[in-house]
Amino acid sequence: MTEPDDLLPEGLEDRLPREAAVLTRAMREALRVLDSHGYDRVRPPLVEFERSLAGRMEGVRAQRMFRFVDPHSLRTLALRSDITPQIGRIAATSMAAAPRPLRLAYAGDTAVIRSDQLDPSRQRLQLGGELIGSDGAAAAGEIALVAIEALEAAGANNILIDLTLPDLVDTLAAKALPLAPDQIDAVRRELDTKDAGGLKAVGGEAYLPLLYAAGPFGEAIEKLAAIDAGGALASRIEGLRAIAARIGNRARITLDPSERHGFEYQSWFGFTLYAEGIRGALGRGGTYTISGSGEVATGFTLYCDRLVDAVGADERARTVYLPLGHDYAVAARLRAEGWRTVAALTGEEDAAALGCTHRLDQGKPVTL
Repeated sequence: MTEPDDLLPEGLEDRLPREAAVLTRAMREALRVLDSHGYDRVRPPLVEFERSLAGRMEGVRAQRMFRFVDPHSLRTLALRSDITPQIGRIAATSMAAAPRPLRLAYAGDTAVIRSDQLDPSRQRLQLGGELIGSDGAAAAGEIALVAIEALEAAGANNILIDLTLPDLVDTLAAKALPLAPDQIDAVRRELDTKDAGGLKAVGGEAYLPLLYAAGPFGEAIEKLAAIDAGGALASRIEGLRAIAARIGNRARITLDPSERHGFEYQSWFGFTLYAEGIRGALGRGGTYTISGSGEVATGFTLYCDRLVDAVGADERARTVYLPLGHDYAVAARLRAEGWRTVAALTGEEDAAALGCTHRLDQGKPVTL
């Protein structure tokens, strides 16, 4: 009988063997890709001072974090809701003297107080890579390509990458399509919700063409270039073309230049990753500035938990049932060759029910 205290809080769940196997494999393979591209893994702590976690990146809200008082320092601590600010702290402190560009990788759990409508989970496995010290098109192209390769290795198929320009409104409002300071946030909001009527109502009629400069990259980038009569976006358009060329045929590429949801701390470039059979975004990335140090960076984050329902577990792993009195040296050799072994305790176990595919017989695995 399940007692009330045995139930988990809303938004939290156990990952049972099949799901845990998928997550472990996805994390291992994605980190292998990052390592192969020269990204060194770091492991920041689960808890930090609230001020540090909330102050390293714009858009990171302390209200989303579990907070409590440290009995030793009497300062407020927070359970991380995002690992990226921690990487920024490491780059600005412990590794401030390390040569740039600095490539770092990470993986770990994060937690938020409240979930959002698109994702009810309050605990997530976050994995990613950060390229500290560069935010140009070359860095953005590398990060986008590494993120795609990591997702492929983790088991995602038919990947789509949607590119965006998070600072689009600010760039145009400065000169090409002037806006009063109190109009900028409203125009950003209406563009983000794709509301043509709302955009007119807040005085952003000149920004209407941006709503239609979205879709497959080749068509959308030409529409964006046609809108940019004054050349305010010329460098960004050139950068997007270079990034798309770097990605090539590794993924389908779309462009939605006015998309800002999920890009609270990105600067000129951002992207969202999707894959076949998986609802919602599988990851995001882009360029940003580390608050405090003012250093530029480019990075990405993958949401590995979303792979669980779409990526099948391996076919039943080769598992050998070891009867009582088996040869320990033979069993050790089989494990070294990649077999799993399940040793008998009573000799009366049902090997098949325990997930075994083979039985050790006269020193050799025999199919059950």
